[in-house]
Amino acid sequence: MHDYFLGIVMKHPKSKNTTDSILRKHLNADALFRALHTDFSKVSDFRKGDVKISMPDALMSGFAMFSLKDPSLLAFDQRRGIDQNLKSIYHIDKVPCDTQMRKILDEVDPEQLRAAFKQPIRQLQRGKVLERMVFFEGCYLLSLDGTGFFSSKKLHADFCLEKVNKKTGEVTYYLQMLGAAIVHPDFKEVIPLAPEFINKHDGQSKNDCERNAAKRFFQKLRKDHPHLPLIITEDALSSNAPHIREAQKYNLHYILGVKEGDHSFLFDQVKTARNEGQTTEFEIVDEHNPQMIHRFSFINQIPLNASNQDLLINFIEYWEVTPDKIKHFSWVTDFTVTKDNAYQIMRGGRTRWKIENETFNTLKNQGYHFEHNYGLGKKNLSLVFAMLMMLAFLIDQTQQLSCKLFRAVWQKVKSKRALWERMRSLFKEFAFESMQMLYQAILYGVKFQPPIILYDSS
Repeated sequence: MHDYFLGIVMKHPKSKNTTDSILRKHLNADALFRALHTDFSKVSDFRKGDVKISMPDALMSGFAMFSLKDPSLLAFDQRRGIDQNLKSIYHIDKVPCDTQMRKILDEVDPEQLRAAFKQPIRQLQRGKVLERMVFFEGCYLLSLDGTGFFSSKKLHADFCLEKVNKKTGEVTYYLQMLGAAIVHPDFKEVIPLAPEFINKHDGQSKNDCERNAAKRFFQKLRKDHPHLPLIITEDALSSNAPHIREAQKYNLHYILGVKEGDHSFLFDQVKTARNEGQTTEFEIVDEHNPQMIHRFSFINQIPLNASNQDLLINFIEYWEVTPDKIKHFSWVTDFTVTKDNAYQIMRGGRTRWKIENETFNTLKNQGYHFEHNYGLGKKNLSLVFAMLMMLAFLIDQTQQLSCKLFRAVWQKVKSKRALWERMRSLFKEFAFESMQMLYQAILYGVKFQPPIILYDSS
């Protein structure tokens, strides 16, 4: 079809050279795809001798599937042999069939894909884009949470976690990961980092857990980003002494949720201190809504719990009061709380939800098909697919944050799902030299070039 109906971008008359001026040199899709291909070329190939499908081709094909938001491996497989855009845009010389892709990627160590996450973040730093997301005391806010991405009562592999129904004995096999993203209360965009998987490792019989995953994550985080100033924000399950000490070990600040039911010692101390007038209490009328009151109570340098009284934390309690309802939150932090910074610390604590709303919810409900089983494999396939999907999400978010052309296209089609559908449609129908050209086709339209037909005059 490409041979007969080539798409020619029709630029708006007022837009001459506009897109060239708004594209960042290293922060547009095409530059990021090239960098990704370079990173994939460094991944070890376990195969010996001549191979029909190169490792970069296999990995870029998996990435392209998630970049295009194909709903299944079968849907992507239908592009083979007819889609020259996979070569021109994603730099894939030979596209593997679905069986080949599964076989190759199942043997890939997902740890070797971590390096690919660093390049977009590095370019965001160099382009002075990331610094706009600095949140507090020169630090970035890093939200962490666990989520599942595979579950089945039939399909399973040795690395799957297991949950047994105590009443029926039925076993559910599942996989989880600890996700992390740089967030900011004033930004819709999030910048995901390489996740840490929660699964059975070689030789293990017991389930892995989020706490162990966090230890591994912190270690790898500091290896990948040794000097990045970070504040971790998490839910109440994380506000325990071993986890806090682990964060301190890697020079990570924290704003962690706490609940009275899980931290009775801490809340009893706060209650006693409040009765003795040792806490600071104040309230602020919301500048945008005079009917909303922000009420605070805090105290610094108190023990976290009875068994870790040497671990002193700073406690902040917050109520959002409106005529209709009252919302209540509590956090512990290593930042000394004052009247001047309490509001900002509160905003940081509440921004934790962006890992759930802007990250996991986007992946599950805005066309990424996060919970679809693209393939479990016997070794690493599902983990590699999860890494490739997160890379596609990272590059999308990088464009959303830094590429005006991408944002203009998104604004025109109104929704992410509509954008993905439009991209897939044009991708199949027309030949493009670059993703920039495809975006321009969506933004400005396409002129049909009819085929040249030679008639026999005899």
